[in-house]
Amino acid sequence: MFHPNEKGFYGQYGGAYIPEMLIPNIEELKKNYLEILESETFQKEYHLLLNDYAGRPSPLFKAQRLSDKYNTNIWLKREDLNHTGSHKLNNTIGQILLAKKMGRQRIIAETGAGQHGVATATVCALMGLQCIVYMGQTDMERQAPNVARMRMLGAEVRPALSGNRTLKDATNEALRDWIANPTDTFYLIGSVVGPHPYPDMVARLQAIISLEIKQQLKQKVGTELPDYVIACVGGGSNAAGSFYHFLEDASVRLIGTEAAGLGVDSGETAASMACGDIGIIHGSMTYLMQNEDGQITEPYSISAGLDYPGIGPLHAHLKDSGRATYMPVTDEESLQAALELTRLEGIIPALESAHALAVLPKMNFKPGDQVVVTVSGRGDKDMKAYMEYFKLTE
Repeated sequence: MFHPNEKGFYGQYGGAYIPEMLIPNIEELKKNYLEILESETFQKEYHLLLNDYAGRPSPLFKAQRLSDKYNTNIWLKREDLNHTGSHKLNNTIGQILLAKKMGRQRIIAETGAGQHGVATATVCALMGLQCIVYMGQTDMERQAPNVARMRMLGAEVRPALSGNRTLKDATNEALRDWIANPTDTFYLIGSVVGPHPYPDMVARLQAIISLEIKQQLKQKVGTELPDYVIACVGGGSNAAGSFYHFLEDASVRLIGTEAAGLGVDSGETAASMACGDIGIIHGSMTYLMQNEDGQITEPYSISAGLDYPGIGPLHAHLKDSGRATYMPVTDEESLQAALELTRLEGIIPALESAHALAVLPKMNFKPGDQVVVTVSGRGDKDMKAYMEYFKLTE
């Protein structure tokens, strides 16, 4: 029910709405990805790198002071402790192995906050492959440390100069590159977006998050099933990974948070499920923000990683089916949540992750509930925003 059919549809969402030039690439990927991902050779290489290179399993940490404040049991899934500082490496390790097995030598990627770009540049350096990362010029300016990291790793970072010069525009440029270079290039997508089979492939690679949550919670409290799993949603990869192994367990409440920016009614928002309509973006049918003429409207969020006008088709289906609940979170709420976690637990989260933490005051937890929040990334890259907002240099 919550996995795609053979054409890549989750209910009415998904599919592969692509230019004719890309059909051979997508068909080749569809033909090979499951066979490779499920092979014993791939699984052995993948898990070896996850453990010895990425540093998995990531800890499941009982946030005691946060738990005391909200009178419940709050566990933090520490994806921020992965090598490169976010959940993104889970996916790039898997896709780079797939690219090598398919004989591709040139890797392209898109990035918003820079975390996927850094993770892609990292695995390309590890495997000795050419790496080109497209990044909106606006994001390059607000995420300069990640741009420097990518370049140090040997990647070429190409600015996207169209639109509002953020993640949507970087994705457009990456797709144009792929159309122009179809034979030697592998497009390493960063989220559960794009044409089938990418949403399914990325979800499968990120599913390690929920698999570990089940194992770790069982060890700590005697049950595999939490009462709540909470994760932020931009395209939706960390949330898809956090939800994946709980999709069939109706007792587990799944909460996704999307970036409301200045508010869902402000016109300055990236809350595509709260404000959007059904349409096609980057090869997939899903919810997206658009005007009356069907033109995609520019999103806004203080968080570069959530500044995207659409949503992965899995999440669109989970919303419509009622299996998951999606809540908008404003810039202000996310900033306050980041400070709260920092002061109570000594963990500075990425602005993306802070959007997940921001729903804690809005929930009515019971004292016995087990609540898992995925901290998708660390806050180093967002220190400029924190410094300005909290006036930390005064």
